[in-house]
Amino acid sequence: MVWPGHSYPLGATYDGAGTNFSVFSEVAERVELCLISRDGTESRINLEEVDGYVWHCYLPTVTPGQRYGFRVYGPWNPAAGQRCDPSKLLLDPYGKSFHGNFTFSQALFSYDLNAEDPAAGGIPPAVDSLGHTMTSVVTNPFFDWGSDRPPNIPYHETIIYEAHVKGMTQSHPGVPEALRGTYAGLCHPVIIDHLKSLNVTAIELMPVHQFMHDQRLLDLGLRNYWAYNTVGFFAPHNEYAATGHAGGAVAEFKTMVKTFHEAGIEVILDVVYNHTAEGNHLGPTINFRGIDNAAYYRLLDEDLRYYKDFTGTGNSLNARHPHTLQLIMDSLRYWVTEMHVDGFRFDLAATLARELYDVDRLSGFFDLVQQDPVVSQVKLIAEPWDVGPGGYQVGNFPGLWTEWNGKYRDTVRDYWRGEPATLGEFASRLTGSSDLYEATGRRPSASINFVTCHDGFTLADLVSYNEKHNYANGEDNRDGESHNRSWNCGVEGPTDDPQILQLRARQMRNILATLMVSQGTPMIAHGDEIGRTQLGNNNVYCQDSELSWLDWSLCEKNADLLTFARKVTQFRAEHPVFRRRRFFDGKPIRSGEQVRDIAWLTPAGQEMTPEDWDAGFGKCVLVFLNGDAIPEPDARGERVTDDSFLLCFNAHHEAVDVVVPDGDYAREWTGSLDTADPVGDTDLVVSSGATFTLPARSLLVLRKTA
Repeated sequence: MVWPGHSYPLGATYDGAGTNFSVFSEVAERVELCLISRDGTESRINLEEVDGYVWHCYLPTVTPGQRYGFRVYGPWNPAAGQRCDPSKLLLDPYGKSFHGNFTFSQALFSYDLNAEDPAAGGIPPAVDSLGHTMTSVVTNPFFDWGSDRPPNIPYHETIIYEAHVKGMTQSHPGVPEALRGTYAGLCHPVIIDHLKSLNVTAIELMPVHQFMHDQRLLDLGLRNYWAYNTVGFFAPHNEYAATGHAGGAVAEFKTMVKTFHEAGIEVILDVVYNHTAEGNHLGPTINFRGIDNAAYYRLLDEDLRYYKDFTGTGNSLNARHPHTLQLIMDSLRYWVTEMHVDGFRFDLAATLARELYDVDRLSGFFDLVQQDPVVSQVKLIAEPWDVGPGGYQVGNFPGLWTEWNGKYRDTVRDYWRGEPATLGEFASRLTGSSDLYEATGRRPSASINFVTCHDGFTLADLVSYNEKHNYANGEDNRDGESHNRSWNCGVEGPTDDPQILQLRARQMRNILATLMVSQGTPMIAHGDEIGRTQLGNNNVYCQDSELSWLDWSLCEKNADLLTFARKVTQFRAEHPVFRRRRFFDGKPIRSGEQVRDIAWLTPAGQEMTPEDWDAGFGKCVLVFLNGDAIPEPDARGERVTDDSFLLCFNAHHEAVDVVVPDGDYAREWTGSLDTADPVGDTDLVVSSGATFTLPARSLLVLRKTA
């Protein structure tokens, strides 16, 4: 029995009695819903109802677990951007779960793989893809969330931990073997205890949307580990589920989120709405291409056979089309309302902002996000660049957004490796990058401060390698960034030299400490707290192996670094002066007084003049932070105060004698943190006017005690 059903919501929606199916295609002349039985046989139902290019029906007997797909009949005319091929069983763009795998063969492609010119647009060979492609699965939307509530942690109190579901858990001896590499494993108590020990308030998961492993990588014996290759924007990736039954990943993902929330940790998803796994004109026909190619993808104006590529992956999603915009917004709302996630990090977000050519802050996508009552209220983090012309847009996103601050990353790397003429830039990044964010009404927390992330060297490799070592990727070391702003401390790669090992450890502590005393929202890449290495590979996107998985034995091997990381994150959590909600203004805090909210001092203890910023001591600077000058009240409206601190930075290769500033700042200072010590300990006490030695390449934090 087939009922007319409804055009909304799109996708497959089970209501407790039956399932509504709905799919958009403007180009289609006919659409079939295909129900796939467990033995692989197919039953086709012609969708007679169509409203506003949305084809739909309701089947009262279909329940969760049912596998299905669509076949779209319409024009095959690549020169006009039309690529309908009913021999392909197409995944539901709104599918909430998928089953099976892809078998790369002629069956997945709508052109002859042996053709001399595949772009010519000849008639498709009409090889059925059923049995070679994944199938969509009807899911059960009902879940007992109990008293689950989002932690709603303000940005300025947030510490983000970027992690990979599989890489984080695959080698952990405390996670049961059956749960390693899964959502269930990620929320295991041993993982949550580790995150809590680091004072992490949000875990940012690398892509968990259903993705495809590239044929090229599989042929090389590799896999798409990073997962920036989405096929379904509503479905948690099925390989990350411990449960083996179709649709089980949804409930397991929800359980993971609920468990994180119980621990007070938010869940942020790295999402890839800028492109899909179908690639360019030589890619497979999986869903979007066969459903409505011109609606879902940006095509070249001069030749509609080809795709605009602002991402370096073969295609760009057409965020100008209303139904594609609807898909993105419906997906975001689904993950917030149904899956209870707390925010998103948008991969190559500049691509979503492209209207015609240039990146446009007033694009339709931003307008929709701004007015959406659900999406606008969660954490929105942009990777503010893509590979297209004018794609580097750090600081140019609208006021609602925060951004991965690539300038912070580059500046902190340069400062600690001793590059000249970076002090002024360093000062801007340390204080929240007001030059980037203040003009759009944003706070320091709009700057997502990071020095390492999944893309590039790990923290340990940043201080151990001058050059990338990506030969394992099968591309002759051509892939990955070549300009890493790294320094190997004297020897490339592994060494037994104790002095170099000590220097590398100190450099890691310097970077972690700088990250935690900087204004803004800090982000740690998973494993950096224990010195995880990728042996100099700065592009492990295809390395689903021990090379990329977190080696938990490092907790013991690098126990001092882990102790330091826990100490410095706790230090930040305890002191609001390092996580102000407003920018410094550099003015006296009381009438008639000279002490400001912040002051920059020379090693001689004198306030810096404009000339001093370019002087020879440019690698050493003192920063006074006034704990009495936090300009905003707390949640109860009470005035926030804190201790005052003196940050002493020395990126020189030699020690520097430092004069303690005069008594207007403090009469006495006591050490709180010293990166020259393996675990950050210090018992230093100094008085105003005294001189002490600041070790080479170190950061000392002094607290006002009198």
